[in-house]
Amino acid sequence: MSSDQFFGVIPPTTTPFNAQGEIQYDQLKAQIDWMVESGVHGVCVGGSSAEGHTLDADELRKLLEISNETLAGRVPLIAGIIINSTRQAVQRSQDARRAGAVALQVTPPHYVFHPSDDALVDHFRAISEESGLPVLIYNVVPWCYLRPALLKRIMLEVPGVIGVKQSNGDLKLTADLLIDLPKDKLVFTAVDALLYPSFVLGVHGTIAANPAAAPKATVKLWDLVKAGNHAEAKVLHENLLRFWNALITDDLPANIKYAQSLQGVPFALPRAPMRAPDDARKALIAQALKAIPH
Repeated sequence: MSSDQFFGVIPPTTTPFNAQGEIQYDQLKAQIDWMVESGVHGVCVGGSSAEGHTLDADELRKLLEISNETLAGRVPLIAGIIINSTRQAVQRSQDARRAGAVALQVTPPHYVFHPSDDALVDHFRAISEESGLPVLIYNVVPWCYLRPALLKRIMLEVPGVIGVKQSNGDLKLTADLLIDLPKDKLVFTAVDALLYPSFVLGVHGTIAANPAAAPKATVKLWDLVKAGNHAEAKVLHENLLRFWNALITDDLPANIKYAQSLQGVPFALPRAPMRAPDDARKALIAQALKAIPH
């Protein structure tokens, strides 16, 4: 697929676990249908909101196969790849292609040692070339954070890297990526607190937690900015920010799952050591949800 097929609101799914940490695969279909019915422009499976760092290769493959079957081509399927070695990342990326994914969202190595710039270029080149799929770099790992100059270098030297999902709270880094962005490359935002100004700056879309927890409201924000209705967009931004402030704790994926459950998605647990939200957190989430479209 060409890069112009990826845009707008692309929520990451959560992974439904039971109390024993086993995946409840049958629950994924309802979540994906709910997201598509909310008007989203794609779906990402296996990202950080999906606790992708806890998934083994077979689990990720099966989640992608079920997602691909459920989507039935309605919107693009993006696979999240969160793994440390180039070899493992290539293997998972090849599995993702066979399972029906049409693009990849790939973190840099997330262990504590930072590879050199040249090594990172080679890492993403191997994933792109050996998977045959377009790659979005998920720029989220704090100790392996890729600065704008390196990201642009990778996009220029590796044609299959079609863009970046920017996850730092500093909006200047997003702005720095957007200026002088190589032709036909993409910048997605994962900065939930700053979706509105990111959309105004001209990002190509968002793959983030708020879209997973409140897809309908995030799609509406996207549409309002595209239509130039900034007065209404700013009000919605403020309510989405309050919602985000209710969600953002250490066990974020568990909180997303609870917010989803308030909107008809089967309730699911996180995988240990993560815990479900307590009653006080649930009340904050439920109250904030009332102020946004859902």
